[in-house]
Amino acid sequence: MRTQEAGAPRSVLLTALLAVVVTAGVIVAVVLLRPAAPTPAGDPGVPPVSDGAPSAPGVNCGPAACREIGAMTVGGLPVVLLADEAGKEGVVRIGADTVYPLMLNDMGVTLKGDSLRCVDGTTPVCLVRGEVGGGSAGELFVARGGIWRDTGKPYFSDAGTVALNDVTADGIADVIVVRHECPGAQSGSARCQAAPVLAEVYDVARGSVGCTRRYTAPSELRGWPDVRLTKADLRACP
Repeated sequence: MRTQEAGAPRSVLLTALLAVVVTAGVIVAVVLLRPAAPTPAGDPGVPPVSDGAPSAPGVNCGPAACREIGAMTVGGLPVVLLADEAGKEGVVRIGADTVYPLMLNDMGVTLKGDSLRCVDGTTPVCLVRGEVGGGSAGELFVARGGIWRDTGKPYFSDAGTVALNDVTADGIADVIVVRHECPGAQSGSARCQAAPVLAEVYDVARGSVGCTRRYTAPSELRGWPDVRLTKADLRACP
């Protein structure tokens, strides 16, 4: 009887211990096989994909801080021209934080309060222009599909004017470049500066679309210095 009474508690203990081991194994298996919880939307552990657009918190113009010298709203977005005190180093900010350095910085152009000109339309267009070496140069920005791009081609006028106007009446502003017509003479030379002038019109997608007749002086062009032309003013360029 004593042997049986002593053995009963041991069997109960072994059974209870086995149950604990089995239960622990089940718990471990459940933990290992459980699917991972989905990452919450916006979780900072997964960085967002950058769209590549340059941003400018506290952007500088050369070694100095930028200052605003011109602003317009086009295509529903603010377009701001920023430059240093001398107007020799500038950037264009479109929207909240997209900034484009200007190619004009490398041409010695001087930017002023009237250097920014924008025209809304089926394709919004902005021109940054300024004086340089006896003439004027301009840089063009065009929005297609809601995305702004620098066209990458500066325009130069040896007669002092690069302007925007929808000459071709297609709902998109064209670039107007006033220049001296002086074949065989160097641009900027005394002979070229004394030559007649004409305005050449550039479609922002197709390039040159024609020229005006020759004028004795730039001031004879309608609307000078913010020249206004129509398709009827154009003919083949000489």
